[in-house]
Amino acid sequence: MGDRSEDAETRRRGPRDEQPPGRVLVVDDEANARDALAELLAEEGYLTDTAADGRDALQKIPRFNPDVVLTDLKMPRLDGLGLLREAKREYPHIAFLVMTAFGSIETAVEAIRLGAETYLTKPLEMDAVSALVGRGLEKSRLSAEAARLREQIGERLSFRGILGDHPSMQRVLKMVAQVARSRANVLITGESGTGKELIASAIHHNSKRKDGPFVRLNCAALAESLLESELFGHEKGSFTGAAGRRRGRFEQAHGGTLFLDEVSEIAPATQVKLLRFLQEREFERVGGNETIRVDVRVVAATNRDLKQLVDTGEFREDLYYRLDVVQIDVPPLRARRSDIPALAHHFLRKYAQENESPVEGFTDAALHALMAYPWPGNVRELENAIERAVVLSESTSIDVDLLPSLATDAPHDGGDLGLLIPGITMAEVERIVIERTLDAVGGSTAKAAEILGISRRKIQYRLKEWSQR
Repeated sequence: MGDRSEDAETRRRGPRDEQPPGRVLVVDDEANARDALAELLAEEGYLTDTAADGRDALQKIPRFNPDVVLTDLKMPRLDGLGLLREAKREYPHIAFLVMTAFGSIETAVEAIRLGAETYLTKPLEMDAVSALVGRGLEKSRLSAEAARLREQIGERLSFRGILGDHPSMQRVLKMVAQVARSRANVLITGESGTGKELIASAIHHNSKRKDGPFVRLNCAALAESLLESELFGHEKGSFTGAAGRRRGRFEQAHGGTLFLDEVSEIAPATQVKLLRFLQEREFERVGGNETIRVDVRVVAATNRDLKQLVDTGEFREDLYYRLDVVQIDVPPLRARRSDIPALAHHFLRKYAQENESPVEGFTDAALHALMAYPWPGNVRELENAIERAVVLSESTSIDVDLLPSLATDAPHDGGDLGLLIPGITMAEVERIVIERTLDAVGGSTAKAAEILGISRRKIQYRLKEWSQR
């Protein structure tokens, strides 16, 4: 099958008429299989091309410029994993989907570790392939757009420390790049440990204020009386222990950005003074009469639902709307599970260097345990787990026994389906659903098939397939 980019305009575009069609490269050493799959994808509106193996694909990628590469695993010359290793270094925005008839957990973990979006088992189901290609296209475009915006802003340091290829994190980074150029106040929401301070720092360092100070204050760490003084400063003798005049965080942040973490914990009286500053850009120090004006952008963060606190009267509604001009919600780690391998290796390299440790990587079992665990403490918990493992390791690889008990005790067969859906493959979801339904009906394939709305033969086929892995 030849290059399908030349007759792109003659192909049916399907639901993608509003934007350029996605470009999909199908890589498989079986000519009939790759041609059939490429034709089916072309009928759905994608521009398609094919390659017979990894070497052929590496030559076609720069010419065809695909958004998604759908590659077989077992191929001559260069297999799917080899293609992943080489292509991801030079083309990080391309979404890779790996397909194989020789599935195994170890191979799946390796493919995901190398950057694959998901892992498909032959024979393929076209509805699932279409959905996953669509998801890969969205991820690829978001990644490319975020990179373009970062380059446009021209601040290479600004996103240092923020890792995430998952579409949810690419949307966050795109929003960061867009709002950074404005003067608007920003409210960053998300669970504890998701990296809200890194997002705030990225906003500052991408803004016109990047040469000014970036001042942080954890509002939950101070009593009400001390918080007011920290924010606005105080005059000598204004309270017991005030031995001299002190500049507050607003004055310290003049010309830059003030990051208010856990802003939900600010007491009502201090909320009034903060509201006045956001409205009039002026304040008085505690115990002082002089009105002070400063140029400060406020970025706030919270792990609580401020709107709910407004409804219960714990947080001022007018202050909420002043802070929430633009809201950025940082997803929990369990909702972007495909980012775990990259984050884990980043922290491993960081702490191996700091501790002069010989550790270079993870065993497949350890990596699978990291991906199976739901991480209630999010990225911060993952970082702490990796630091501990690096410090205790006596070899070049981190194995399961060096992970915290919560990680090693995590279920490796998929765990809580509700928690894992955002970050696991369709094949894994199917297996979890079938096996749990069988457990619920005492192993009866007939009852399970009736509940799931599929044929009994399909369940029996899947069970046989899984038993051979």
